[in-house]
Amino acid sequence: MSNARTDLLRDLHRPGDPLILPNVWDAASASVVAEVGYPALATASASISAMLGYDDHEGAPVGEMFDAAARVIRAVDVPVTVDAEAGYGLPPGELVERLTAIGAAGFNIEDTDQRAGGLLDAGTQAERIAALRTASPDLVINARIDLFLTGSATVEEVAERGRRYLEAGADCVFPILAPSEEVIAELVKAIPGPINVTCLPGMDLGRLAAVGVARVSFGPMTYLTALEALKSMASRIRSGQDPYSA
Repeated sequence: MSNARTDLLRDLHRPGDPLILPNVWDAASASVVAEVGYPALATASASISAMLGYDDHEGAPVGEMFDAAARVIRAVDVPVTVDAEAGYGLPPGELVERLTAIGAAGFNIEDTDQRAGGLLDAGTQAERIAALRTASPDLVINARIDLFLTGSATVEEVAERGRRYLEAGADCVFPILAPSEEVIAELVKAIPGPINVTCLPGMDLGRLAAVGVARVSFGPMTYLTALEALKSMASRIRSGQDPYSA
């Protein structure tokens, strides 16, 4: 059965008027971003695992990752989509059950095999997405495509995975680190459904909207920017400068 938060999150995926998600990692960052006025939030696994003192790519225990996500969700009154990495080896039903239990409105699922290494083949991942969809007709599934991380992907290879994942039941596909606005424009034309992209340095939100993306996220860049601000202030304190001067 659907609920207001999942319905809202799904409705916010509008090609040409994208959902903008400055990713969060704890209750404080979630509260700050929600206070600014964003209608939904997304966690970033790299940020949460680093905050917890572990490596990314499922280096953190699943219980700690879900506990951190639960604190984010409790802190705000807007839908939260959780970065569930590759699913932590959990069966689809258990993954959905745990996400539902903490109040997630949606989740990312990636096609990297974090245990065996490399990418899952497209058919295997499509079957997994179909099983997740069956386990939860409700949660918003953002299917991450990791081909650009390999450094040798073509637009058509990425688009083929995108089409298969949408057919399997994903609500949105996420070709992470699509390298340019030109490539993103090609992907939008080739994939018949909502597309999430990473806003990389040099990209423009207005141009991304104009080519038709439905969702824009920032991954760990928000967390790294916050750490850089802390480092700068700590350096000023140590050198005897005014700690409050930018």
